[in-house]
Amino acid sequence: MLELSELKLPVDHGDGALAPAAARAMGVGEDQVLSVTVYRRAIDARHGRVTFNYTLHVAVTDEEEALRKHVAAECKLTRLVERRYAGLDGVVVRERAPDLRPVVVGTGPCGLFCALLLARHGWKPVVLERGKAAGPRARDVTGFWRRGLAFDPESNVQFGEGGAGTFSDGKLYTQIRDREHRIRWILDEMVRAGAPTDILVKARPHIGTDRLITVVRRIREEIVACGGEVRFGTMMEEVLLNAAGGVRGVRLADGTEIETDRVVLAVGHSARPTFEMLHRVGVYMEPKPLSIGVRVEHPQAWIDRTQYGKFAGHERLGAAPYKFVHHSRTGGRTAYSFCMCPGGLVVAASSEPGTVVTNGMSSYARAEANANAGFMVDVSPADYGGTGPLAGIAFQREWERRAFVEGGGNYHAPVQTIGDFLAGRASRELGGVVPSYEPGVTPGDLRSCLPTWVAATLKEAIPAIDRTLRGFAHPEALLVAVETRSSSPLRVTRDPDSLESVSTAGLYPAGEGAGYAGGIISAAVDGMRVAEVLLRQG
Repeated sequence: MLELSELKLPVDHGDGALAPAAARAMGVGEDQVLSVTVYRRAIDARHGRVTFNYTLHVAVTDEEEALRKHVAAECKLTRLVERRYAGLDGVVVRERAPDLRPVVVGTGPCGLFCALLLARHGWKPVVLERGKAAGPRARDVTGFWRRGLAFDPESNVQFGEGGAGTFSDGKLYTQIRDREHRIRWILDEMVRAGAPTDILVKARPHIGTDRLITVVRRIREEIVACGGEVRFGTMMEEVLLNAAGGVRGVRLADGTEIETDRVVLAVGHSARPTFEMLHRVGVYMEPKPLSIGVRVEHPQAWIDRTQYGKFAGHERLGAAPYKFVHHSRTGGRTAYSFCMCPGGLVVAASSEPGTVVTNGMSSYARAEANANAGFMVDVSPADYGGTGPLAGIAFQREWERRAFVEGGGNYHAPVQTIGDFLAGRASRELGGVVPSYEPGVTPGDLRSCLPTWVAATLKEAIPAIDRTLRGFAHPEALLVAVETRSSSPLRVTRDPDSLESVSTAGLYPAGEGAGYAGGIISAAVDGMRVAEVLLRQG
């Protein structure tokens, strides 16, 4: 089998175009092509042209001849190398669980995939989740957004089965290195659990909130079927330490204690009470950079026309994404797009009473009227106005509370048109772009809920971004504040080899909340890495 990459075809190519195109690229007759399988397909919308960029697995009658005759310089042709996850080769399934079962804290992608590997190998992990299972959680969240239900600090966009990624675009790609081929294994597992099969082919796959809920529930069901235990509505109140400073167990909010010598800390980036507890008991942590900004919202049709031109709206392309970075010439800061949600919604993502936090979410179909993205500015620990590992949390809270006040004190989000923002005046009414944020929005001046240097960086970036993403600076486009949860504000420092806390034996910080991941896939990969370490301990 050969792998042919960088094969470009027009958007409207016929269903039977792949084999002839592969034959031409390889310089062989079409009759020599035995089969063609799509391994990856990307959309290339650069330089004013829109094409599909394929990586194909091709079987031919004579591989040597094809390699010798390969004529398309723009394509790469190589022998197919097996990409197999081998991280658990040689690890045996235990006949009985260890006397002290491992505890996994959190049911985001990191905790779920860590627990899944442990459970399949007989370790019967105990998984703790402070929030609710996916179904009841979704009802609480949508009820808060749309039906006037009270905000629930234990069941919201940040807390509950699936983690924060459950209410997102469900992006399943990452820039991390993957020499061990864990990512393909994760995607295969997600398809087994009900994800659409096209995530195995698309270069930038996404699953959407509506499909992700089913996937995380089925993974949890398998963990339980393998002997694991998943406890919802269960808050870990304290990590219990022995005389040597290592883990001896955990205490839950109801006073129950679980004896264990291995705790996988797979909490999300918003687990503030847990971070405060860890600091109190002496677990070593350090502050890390984060970002703060707003959600920027445009009609999706505008973005489609800008990105895809005459192919805007083509069924094969779907809703167009975008990505940008702007390096400030004056303040030395960087503004960039984050978690762009084509055909999505801006959503209320608070985890504490009296705060407003925004995020973005899309369904699998990406069929909503607007596009939105985080419009973020980098922040360093020196900006926090305090010292210690928890200073970033205090910084986030300050701006979240200001946004709550600016929005009217009722969880409405403050919003401003780009035209008013650039002119330095408060918005009193909105134009033709209808905001998607629920429970509602309040027009105002976002300078009251953003650091001065963040507002200045965004203002400088808007016209610069508009030069390449035409229409971005449209005066009726919206800025919705405030977004503060792009990443964890701290890192629970661990040994790079053992993945164990540098201060606390038996504690394994993992995933996004601990500062070692930045999305669904990278968090799942990190959870797998921790599970592999534990399983090899025997």
